[in-house]
Amino acid sequence: MFGKDFQRKYALTDQGVKNTKQGTIWTVVVNLVVMGGMGILYYMMESFCGSLLNGDKLPNPVLFMIMVIVFLILSVITHLQQYRATYGLVYAEVKNTRITLAERMRKLPLGYFGKRDLADLTETIMGDVNRLEHVWSHCLGYLYGSYISTAIIAVCLLIYNWKLAIACLWGVPVAFILLFGSRKAEKRKSELTKKAGILVSDGIQETLENIREIRATNQEKRFLDELNEKIDSHEKAMISGELTVGIFVNAASVIMRLGVATTILTGCSLILSGEIDFMMLFMFLLVITRVYAPFDQALALIAEMFVSQISAGRLTEIYEAETADGIESFRPDGHDIIFDNVSFAYDDEQVLNGVSFVAKEGEITALVGPSGSGKSTCARLCARLWDVSGGSIRVGGVDIKTVDPEALLSDYSMVFQDVVLFDDTVMENIRLGKHGASDEEVLAAAKAANCDEFVTKLPLGYATPIGENGAKLSGGERQRISIARALLKNTPIVLLDEATASLDVENETKVQGALSRLLAGKTVLVIAHRMRTIEAADKIVVLDDGRVAEEGSPAELLKNRNGLFRRMTGLQSASAGWSI
Repeated sequence: MFGKDFQRKYALTDQGVKNTKQGTIWTVVVNLVVMGGMGILYYMMESFCGSLLNGDKLPNPVLFMIMVIVFLILSVITHLQQYRATYGLVYAEVKNTRITLAERMRKLPLGYFGKRDLADLTETIMGDVNRLEHVWSHCLGYLYGSYISTAIIAVCLLIYNWKLAIACLWGVPVAFILLFGSRKAEKRKSELTKKAGILVSDGIQETLENIREIRATNQEKRFLDELNEKIDSHEKAMISGELTVGIFVNAASVIMRLGVATTILTGCSLILSGEIDFMMLFMFLLVITRVYAPFDQALALIAEMFVSQISAGRLTEIYEAETADGIESFRPDGHDIIFDNVSFAYDDEQVLNGVSFVAKEGEITALVGPSGSGKSTCARLCARLWDVSGGSIRVGGVDIKTVDPEALLSDYSMVFQDVVLFDDTVMENIRLGKHGASDEEVLAAAKAANCDEFVTKLPLGYATPIGENGAKLSGGERQRISIARALLKNTPIVLLDEATASLDVENETKVQGALSRLLAGKTVLVIAHRMRTIEAADKIVVLDDGRVAEEGSPAELLKNRNGLFRRMTGLQSASAGWSI
């Protein structure tokens, strides 16, 4: 019952399976204890009727009191244990699931996130885990426990009187056959609802992220109309899905409850024929109230179980995605970066083909080439944000594919054109470069990155919140905070990917001054489209269509009249399609 298929179907860990087993066992115990309470009630009723009809002596009332007290004590104890097993343990499991999911995603390569929609991943982390939490705590233990306890009770009833037992229980299997037969229809509706919900999340996120451009182009009405259409589609999908589920669940509930009518009809027939007396019919009617009760909640949630299997599949996909693993210690012999016949394909698109070059320690190596030639891809592969498809990249003689990315990146600082800042203070945004850095260290890095100039003008200085992604700062100010992070981290390898591309001349001059302090004596791999950025480079590697077209010092490459670098230099101001 609780094998590997079950575990995979509901995305349970080994501990989660154990928790479900405990919940099931205690649910069985609770159902049987409650059924014992029905037995006490039957015994009291039978004794009372016997006294009225036959003049029998009533049993000692103390005995009844003892039986009721024992029942109440057992009921409290078993219900508490059931609660602990179905809720307490499950909530701990949910916490572990979220942590495990976060840890798993932390180890996934960047390429995985490039293939997945952000809203889809957010829905998996938040919505799918919440949905599974509800199923783990409210449904699995109750449902499987009800199966077992009902089977035990059914065997006892069949032994006692098989005719009444069949009349009482026939509706249960028929109701569940109906529900399980509707699983495909419910799953299809659930998938459509989830897709519609993700489209709504995408639409909201897109609108918020591009609100400035939308307003600047007077496209508010079009975007809001499109968003309203997505919301309407999601609403219709939800109504359709819930209607489908409701029809089958209510039909199953009605069929199951028909057992009450068939029990009464069969019991009356058996009483008239003299096969049973009224007390036996009364006993079966008492049993019916408890046989059906455990399934009331299960029927309402069993449709959610079917839907949860989709959520479980999405979690399992993340668990089974290939992670970027490796040794957790990185001790290279120096920090030369060697690309050895490196190839890389993004999905089915080949981006790099046999790229080989060396970026030496203590030198600035610039990657230049037309747009789409593979420059940024090289930088990302170098930091193992993606893994190479062929060949190898070595740092100090160590193949980076054998090193855990976190251990590897402890030797890297990266400054990109698109700076990511958090809705926090200037101080804390810089401190991200080095966990646990003192205020003095942060301030020293900020001054070296020329941040003092604008931070002193802020209302609270370095304690000033800068808004979401640094919305209160200019592009140059945001870039200098990014460089301050890198200075604070102070690593032997620095990657610069068009770090000054979006800056004006004044800000570029200030950022270049900060960069000069950052780059001294380090292994530097820089990508830029302005000649000023790479004029001090020791070596230039020219990429074209994913291959190394030429390499050498700036002076050497400029001497080659037919070379791509010289051609790009001459066309830089005229051609917007080339980037150097």
